[in-house]
Amino acid sequence: MRVLLQRVKEASVTVDEETIGQIEAGYLLLVGVTHEDTETEVNWLADKVAGLRVFEDADEKMNLSIQDVDGKVLSVSQFTLYGDTLKGRRPAFTQAAKPDIAERLYEKFNERLRTHGLVVETGKFGAMMDVALVNDGPVTLMLEKNA
Repeated sequence: MRVLLQRVKEASVTVDEETIGQIEAGYLLLVGVTHEDTETEVNWLADKVAGLRVFEDADEKMNLSIQDVDGKVLSVSQFTLYGDTLKGRRPAFTQAAKPDIAERLYEKFNERLRTHGLVVETGKFGAMMDVALVNDGPVTLMLEKNA
């Protein structure tokens, strides 16, 4: 499982010209699931996201978590995180989990984030989405937990 985490000042996701998820300060998470992923990876990554200290304290050091700053989460499913570009010019997505498995684990990931008291907005699984954000910092991290 992979999560591309971006610390944002604001972010939104739109489907068919309708905004379906929107946050102010917090994280935009692009979430990818592969074949071997289980709830173990889901829980580990959600717990990592909830506890990660990438917000600045009064001394301008990254010492605060999203919970400490009352930040919100916008979580967007992103199978292209498992795009393989090693051969040729067109990415292969054979490492991305099948939609039924990926959607179930993506929803469990969001549920686990909520157990930490986080407000979690989402995109629409499998839809063509427009994602807008104002990156804060910029701070962008790739988080990964392999089965």
